[in-house]
Amino acid sequence: MDSKRELLASFLAGGEFAVGQLDRWVRERPQARCFYYGEEDQVLSYADFGARTDAVAGFLASRNLGAGTPVGVLTRNPLIASLMMFGAWKAGAVYAPVNFGFSGRLLSYQLNDTGAPLLLVDATGLQSVLEVWDELRVKPVLVLCAQRDVAPVAVPAGIEVLDWEACCAAGHPRPEVALSPESPCQIVYTSGTTGPSKGVLLPHRWAAQYTFFGRLTLTQDDVIYNDLPLYHVGGATFNVVRAIWVGCEVACWERFSPTQFWDRVRKVNASTVVLLDAMIPWLMNAPAREDDRANSLNKAHMQPLPLNHHQVARRFGIDVVSCGFGQTESGSCMVGVIEELEPSEGTPAALRRGLDRAERTQRLARFGVTQVTPGQADAKGFMGRPNPFFEVGVVDAGDEFCAAGQVGQMVLRPRINNAIFLEYIGKPEATAKALRNAWFHTGDAVMQRADGSFVFVDRMGDRIRVRGENISSFHIEDLFNQHPSVAISAAFAVPAQEGDEDDVVVYLVLKPGATETEEEIHAWARETLPKFMRPRHVRLIADLPRTATNKIEKYKLRAQFLQAARTAS
Repeated sequence: MDSKRELLASFLAGGEFAVGQLDRWVRERPQARCFYYGEEDQVLSYADFGARTDAVAGFLASRNLGAGTPVGVLTRNPLIASLMMFGAWKAGAVYAPVNFGFSGRLLSYQLNDTGAPLLLVDATGLQSVLEVWDELRVKPVLVLCAQRDVAPVAVPAGIEVLDWEACCAAGHPRPEVALSPESPCQIVYTSGTTGPSKGVLLPHRWAAQYTFFGRLTLTQDDVIYNDLPLYHVGGATFNVVRAIWVGCEVACWERFSPTQFWDRVRKVNASTVVLLDAMIPWLMNAPAREDDRANSLNKAHMQPLPLNHHQVARRFGIDVVSCGFGQTESGSCMVGVIEELEPSEGTPAALRRGLDRAERTQRLARFGVTQVTPGQADAKGFMGRPNPFFEVGVVDAGDEFCAAGQVGQMVLRPRINNAIFLEYIGKPEATAKALRNAWFHTGDAVMQRADGSFVFVDRMGDRIRVRGENISSFHIEDLFNQHPSVAISAAFAVPAQEGDEDDVVVYLVLKPGATETEEEIHAWARETLPKFMRPRHVRLIADLPRTATNKIEKYKLRAQFLQAARTAS
């Protein structure tokens, strides 16, 4: 598959658009299970899911919300978010989810930046939106969906709130919409480093590319487990869209639960899961049980790949672990597959779903996917090799290519048109900077080994990752700077006390006369910041180190903090 024509043909053989695949399964297997919503024990068949998303599309079209118009979604409910996502696509609109942990300045910034004329909310989201209503430049039409165990919210006069179920039952016909590969499908926000987070505009072909290699190892007998939020591409696209693309079932819960995880897996006979960094220590720290392997999981995607991946697989009987590089802007440009266990050691035969080892190996080999033993995946952050749809390189600060073994910034470019993001909305300079010299610059530090495989090394700049969330240090500092006693702040990441992600450290300079203690600052943060943004460590300091041009030298603060931590231990 060396020619671009051959690559494109292989790529398109599995379908071009997610909505087209959904329509196909509605015709061919209407009664098959499509979506399971765990908190409400609710099952939708493909016929059910198709009909409900048709109704959503009809409602949106009745309000002229199509042709690339962003539709906002602010709810924890994964079923309703998924119905709006596919309904928006059927109407030609753009799914624009909002982090349901946001409130105040974080929320108003994203709503103003996206400018969606309609916003789907649950009761908690409605309350958060009403609190920033006066700050919104575009006052969206609000559509309210039911939320368990949350009291109704009083809405001030003059703000119209529509009922979700009534909108879907209005009987408007599904519109006729022609999608193209470059048609926008999602706006997903990714963390900034020296500025606010950016809205990444993604085309429909990006979704096909991002899910492609994850689909290779699936059959319609598989069940994808998902507890990731649907405001990120991992939950919305890699799990929900990937399942519907191949016609299998996706089982969703609103949040990860280390105590309920295995009961959920057994309830739906889940065969595959995405395990992000923070989840793995929680599962491994639970007391070992004799029935740890008595589960149906035979495939797990771990990102970033931890050093103890084989121990995790052996304990829980997971046959195969996949890894790679996934990013909002670029999707999935590389993949590695680790055959962790022999068939007799892994998932019990009576519980196994999907492809056997020989079939899986054959499918992956056709596309040159890196398949290795546990011993060959011997580096933390091992990502495998680039897939055939991308060129990938490593560059230094001058954008010159690095030799094997040198650490630099990962850059990539697709060999298929419209396979990565279109732009950062409203930020042409940031778009041009990321795409300079005809390569997309990922902002991640990696190393290419002599055998052609890649290893993730670190994030570049001031991005922070906590509990699966990519956080902008700019936003953390902006929030702390709103404290009435804070003159200036500096936020940065240090290695987490547990797992391979980050802990947040914030250094603060107080205004003259201020007397707050570190504990009082922690208490304020608990009341003000989303949980994943709250610093584990707060330090008060007389002044921040700066360059001659008045830039804060965070590397000095980080070194100071780490040295103090080493001394204390």
